Amino acid sequence: MLSVLIETLNDEEGLARTLASLVGGAVEGVVREVIVCDTGSTDQTHRVAEHAGCLYVAGTTALGIGQAKGDWLLLLEPGARLVEGWTDEVVAHTARQTMAARFSPARGSRTFLSRVFAGNRALAEGMLINRRQASTLSKNAGSGEAIARGLATRRLDAEIWVAPPKPRKSR
Repeated sequence: MLSVLIETLNDEEGLARTLASLVGGAVEGVVREVIVCDTGSTDQTHRVAEHAGCLYVAGTTALGIGQAKGDWLLLLEPGARLVEGWTDEVVAHTARQTMAARFSPARGSRTFLSRVFAGNRALAEGMLINRRQASTLSKNAGSGEAIARGLATRRLDAEIWVAPPKPRKSR
């Protein structure tokens, strides 16, 4: 069974979209729990997580990893949406692999401009990682993005609609 961790900051709408894409996995018994790791939101992120039945953690993904019960963790950005059928590929991967994995970008999202504006976000395509490895990595890297950066992964034959990039704050 899988623990899903979503690190968020003021993205209640993106969180709701991501949670909606996980419903099938929960119904099928693949998703054991969803942990929302909130790094200081001032919007209604807490309410969205609470109404969806998620475990809400005030802090980074590293804190959430310590509370996760699943042997495998799925790290996602708020706003990312898994494409129907993702559960079969995740179950197959976790049964035969120990290596971390990322989803494939959804076919309709693979435009040149989407790649240019997406930036270099390590969690843009999600990260499926076993809890032991994630726990070890989180000791030196607290955020989900830092945990995923530079990690060798396999490519899953399941798709994800990548979350749109966050607007940069002007100074």
